[in-house]
Amino acid sequence: MLGLDPGLRRTGYGALFMEDGRPRIREAGVLATPARGDLGRRLQGLFREVDGLLRELRPAAISLEDLFVHREFPRAAIALGQAQGVIWLAAAAHRVPVVALAPGAVKRAVTGSGRASKAQVQAAVRTLLGVRRVADPHAADALALAYAGLHRLRGRA
Repeated sequence: MLGLDPGLRRTGYGALFMEDGRPRIREAGVLATPARGDLGRRLQGLFREVDGLLRELRPAAISLEDLFVHREFPRAAIALGQAQGVIWLAAAAHRVPVVALAPGAVKRAVTGSGRASKAQVQAAVRTLLGVRRVADPHAADALALAYAGLHRLRGRA
């Protein structure tokens, strides 16, 4: 399962696999695009990064944060939507199914509370996956997405 925490400048990713009935980290990190410049080129760069990740990792599914709108930051929602569109396109090109999860569902899956703070989510990810630290908060969010995606798909099995 590949979790992707979409962003126009920084997209976190976290790939999990199952071993002995427990999720384990295969890889985690951040895909970065230039902070400024032509929007089309930035989106194209994000597509190339996601495409390369899909070619390398060959995930069975992608877990992606569903679009949400914060009234105080509408531009952030637009940028998030643009990044998500690129990820959906890359997933479709590789025929990888996408599980879209609301932020509260991800928090609930890893902490038990849909209102958990970022720090609580990061602490839960470390505990659930048995690691001391995750280098980047975007990667930690992506691992939480992957974990929640696995949880969702196992519920369907």
